[in-house]
Amino acid sequence: MGSQKTRQDIITIACDFNTSGLSAGKSGNLSVRREDGFLITPTGISYDQLIPDNIVHCDQNGRVISGDFIPSSEWPFHAAIYEAREEVNAVVHVHSPYATALACTRKPIPAFHYMIAVAGGNTIPCADYATFGSSDLSKNIVTALAGHTACLMANHGMVAVGDSLVSAYNLTHEVEALAKRYCISLQCGGPVFIDDIEMETIVEKFKIYGKQNKDN
Repeated sequence: MGSQKTRQDIITIACDFNTSGLSAGKSGNLSVRREDGFLITPTGISYDQLIPDNIVHCDQNGRVISGDFIPSSEWPFHAAIYEAREEVNAVVHVHSPYATALACTRKPIPAFHYMIAVAGGNTIPCADYATFGSSDLSKNIVTALAGHTACLMANHGMVAVGDSLVSAYNLTHEVEALAKRYCISLQCGGPVFIDDIEMETIVEKFKIYGKQNKDN
């Protein structure tokens, strides 16, 4: 059935979508990997009305293992990410204002700031457009996420992954902040981009960024 704490953690973060401004209303969804599938927010239910038992436990094919509701209509790309990325334990999808605005241009966020490396590469890519909930969208997201932990979704929003629910959710905040700064920089005449060689150095440094050396 999945631990009650994990289910409550999902609800807590889902509710924060609205209060933080990362997603409005019922938009967005999130999931946590389980050995036999994943726990995911249900479709069409206001997050502040959820209780732990409402969180849907489904298998990789979207079949409900436990829960009284239908999983998010976008469960297919959650399943596809878990299948493609064994190190990923959580997926968070939001329609945050600045990231979504940039996603509507169908372009990646380029290396205008060194923190772009927080998502694992020289850019934050944008997945090609496909209808929400479709297998094509799942394929496009998995492709865009290759070598990355976050991507935009053309004309849609943003998705972030992590080894935990907290890390994936924190990354959505990081990406949204970068998207906002990029939009502002464009209004200021356009940024000067960091070159690929320097970004490769930064990406390598980010592999140990924020990690404590317990031997010291």
